[in-house]
Amino acid sequence: MHRFATMLNDGFRLMGIESEIWWPSVLFGSKHKETNVGIGKWLGYIDKYIVFPLLIHWRHFNNSYGTDTYFHICDHSNAPYLNYLPINKTSITCHDVLAIRAGLGYGDSYITTSWLGKKLQSFILKSLKRAQKLASVSQFTLDQLQELTNLKRDEWRVIHNSFNGEFYPMPTTEATATLRQTAFDFSVPFLLHVGSGLPRKNRRLLLDMVFLLGDKWQGNICFAGEALDISLVHYVATLGLTNRVISLVGPDHTTLIALYSSCKAFIFPSYSEGFGWPVIEAQACGALVIASSLAPMPEVSGGAALYADPDDAQQFADAFLSLENNFMREALIQQGFANCQRFENQRMMAAYLNLITASQS
Repeated sequence: MHRFATMLNDGFRLMGIESEIWWPSVLFGSKHKETNVGIGKWLGYIDKYIVFPLLIHWRHFNNSYGTDTYFHICDHSNAPYLNYLPINKTSITCHDVLAIRAGLGYGDSYITTSWLGKKLQSFILKSLKRAQKLASVSQFTLDQLQELTNLKRDEWRVIHNSFNGEFYPMPTTEATATLRQTAFDFSVPFLLHVGSGLPRKNRRLLLDMVFLLGDKWQGNICFAGEALDISLVHYVATLGLTNRVISLVGPDHTTLIALYSSCKAFIFPSYSEGFGWPVIEAQACGALVIASSLAPMPEVSGGAALYADPDDAQQFADAFLSLENNFMREALIQQGFANCQRFENQRMMAAYLNLITASQS
């Protein structure tokens, strides 16, 4: 959550509030090239959950920050830091409880967890229960957290994420020129998916959807984000869609805006999210959105999208065909622009300042 921490830090400084970020020291994790999986991941946890708490404790003991300082923990996975900071002056953001639910055996997060992972998530949840002041990025995530903890505290509240970058409808000529710089042909109309290849992102549905559309849709599919895994590549070939699938790995921000601004529709059939940033990014660029009917997608999209069962490709196909209605199409675009006003940075920062400085009885 580096981008989120930086966004808060910059936001407070723009408000004239002195702010700094305490980043975890990297000692053990740096000794292994891959820090997201395997041994590198667990070495990184030594830095995160053992070394850095010692540093926090030392700073607290030495009172190196002053008595009028407030603390905010930018991600729920860092909840154990609540044990080392003054609880009445510390708040935390919960972005989702997907990994916690997976650790407890729930299957709706579509995440697999090892034995050690389950122990870690249990530790995180136990620490999270200590929070007196908490921001949840969606009502859906807050409801899930309250269910898991059996707690409802006065200062546990919903603060929606704001945009973490500028998104706008890029003019057609600029978008075309930007996409020409890629190795792919974007002159053919395309459906867009943005995100990782995690099972919960449900990329396969787009393939099933296009297959079901048959002659009614002759365009392409663009997956922007991670490369397609080998099983999905094989499935593409099985459906005879190899020449119609584009995998654009790690597009830069300008290219991402061009994709959102140029796609025929943005398809987001996710099974589980804490918030779902791509939905509002697409809306801000004037894209038509067809999203999963599961929470929190309707909450975040504000009703300015079409919704379908993420297990039903035919529903997604039918929703896409309904966009041929010009009146519906224009109405959804304008509703999307209006919805995006809820996620302005100034609104989020004001809400965080109110939470962080809230007094505890």
